[in-house]
Amino acid sequence: MLPSPLFANRTQAGEELAKVVQANLHQKRTHLGIEPGTIVYALPRGGLPVAAPVARLLGCPLTVLVAKKISHPENPELAIGAVTASGEALWSHEGKLDLRQSWEIRAAALNAAMKKAQLQQAQFSPACPQVNPKGAIAILVDDGIATGMTIAVAACALKKLAIAEIWLCSPVAPLNLLQSLEKLGDRVIVLATPEVFYSVSNFYAAFPQVETQEALIYLQQQQEWLGTQKF
Repeated sequence: MLPSPLFANRTQAGEELAKVVQANLHQKRTHLGIEPGTIVYALPRGGLPVAAPVARLLGCPLTVLVAKKISHPENPELAIGAVTASGEALWSHEGKLDLRQSWEIRAAALNAAMKKAQLQQAQFSPACPQVNPKGAIAILVDDGIATGMTIAVAACALKKLAIAEIWLCSPVAPLNLLQSLEKLGDRVIVLATPEVFYSVSNFYAAFPQVETQEALIYLQQQQEWLGTQKF
């Protein structure tokens, strides 16, 4: 039996997530007594409709961090790892790839995924704002976490940017992943953690593919909105 949808769509999920992130951020700022900079990083393309309401409520820049799954050479649907556009890579520890296979095959799978990530990064870069991550709180957002590989490799890439804290945020993730996620980030914010987890799409009433042009609009709208605000 498939689970009932928890969210109408990505935007509604993002609005709910934004309130929880804002409450956590307010608590953090009160404790510190200072106002640390905040940047929302979305995993494109599906993460952008979720991240946009978060960035809007927080009044901060919205940008992207591209990560792609590394597909098994014999089964493109099976993820054996993940890689960012900058070349940060993580491999699955679940034994999905026979290590006796040629390292050339493994390298080919990595290179194919990295090329896809770099192509997508090139598509989004013109619409991304210039941000200074040093000392900032990075809010890393996706529309759902299934295996955790892409958000994990994205978090590893962020750790190299002298960021103060990394928060992993998503509307839904499997309960059995929480412990692993908490080791990757300084804070994990997930609205729902079902024990039975088939796929992210099952938890949304509407879960259409997000096209590149639509994703770019979210970035452009946030930049335009920030330009009209007086903080």
